[in-house]
Amino acid sequence: MINTFFDTIVLHSDCPANMRYRPAHRVPNTTGLLPDPAESLAQIGARYNLTPMENGDELKYLVKRHSRGNRTPTAIPRVGLMYAERTTEPTAGMTEPIMCLVLQGAKAITCGENVLHYATGSYFVASIEVPVFGRISEASHVKPFLGVSFNFHPRQIADLVIEMPEMDDPEFLCGLGVSPSDPQLEDAFLRMLRLLDRPDEISIMAPLIEREILFRLLQGPQGAKFRQIAQVDGRQSQVRRALAWIRDHFTEPFKVEDLAQMTGMSISVFHRHFKAATTMTPIQYQKRFRLHEARRRLLETPGDAAGVAFAVGYESASQFSREYARLFGLPPARDASRLRAKASAHSASETSDDTEKKVEFAD
Repeated sequence: MINTFFDTIVLHSDCPANMRYRPAHRVPNTTGLLPDPAESLAQIGARYNLTPMENGDELKYLVKRHSRGNRTPTAIPRVGLMYAERTTEPTAGMTEPIMCLVLQGAKAITCGENVLHYATGSYFVASIEVPVFGRISEASHVKPFLGVSFNFHPRQIADLVIEMPEMDDPEFLCGLGVSPSDPQLEDAFLRMLRLLDRPDEISIMAPLIEREILFRLLQGPQGAKFRQIAQVDGRQSQVRRALAWIRDHFTEPFKVEDLAQMTGMSISVFHRHFKAATTMTPIQYQKRFRLHEARRRLLETPGDAAGVAFAVGYESASQFSREYARLFGLPPARDASRLRAKASAHSASETSDDTEKKVEFAD
């Protein structure tokens, strides 16, 4: 008779005619030594002294794994990734309505005479379009600069503002600002970046998380900027209309009185709000925009500095050259040559870095 599954059959060699069976020693049941499959992950982690990945660490991991170069657009609308393994020189550019959350490293933005520094655990907000210089001030191969960018639209914010209680905001606001982040905002960004590994969920989940991110920003220390641009008749929205007109007609002379009338403000009130938002006067803004546009054109059409000067609204090539050198540090032609050489070297380096990252995250 065979007893059980765990009994071993033993044949006695001294019983050739009347073969008999007897059970051997029972094999011990080892299933109790394994974790119970029904046990929760939290209990398993506690049993084996495991700790979950912190939100910040997982955010950094996701940015590293999905980045392809310094700036990486993603499959999630309006969300981008920032990655750099070295510090950079100041680079000219135009801001746009955007917020940038720094996860590691540091960056500096110069607007006029003002410099904004933001580092790990803080975020930068721009609610208007102004010419600035930006540079990565802290980054290395071991600890690269890591960040997430999020572009927003006033209409999206307006839909939220009408559902929130009214707030008393300052009358004069700068269009740029830096504030410390908070766990709720970082948690929302973490859930947003997790969608990069679940692309089928982006169309449904991303708009919901985006709404939460805007809600957190509205509740945060930079909330007044968001509320201002959400108001069609708000002062910052009125200043943005003037800025848009200057950019669209940057080669033309204008009178400040006409801009003030366009925005529905008196000349003195317009001046104060314009200077508060941009840190510049309207004439300074136009000049700065002309020079940034000239630099962009010089990179596209090398060797024609005088032609570019007249194309952006200058009547004197020598005045253009002086003001260009004062802003960018070199005369137009030399500056353009330096930028082209730097861009070529950076492109080659970036390709090499990207290949290394693909190997590193191949698994």
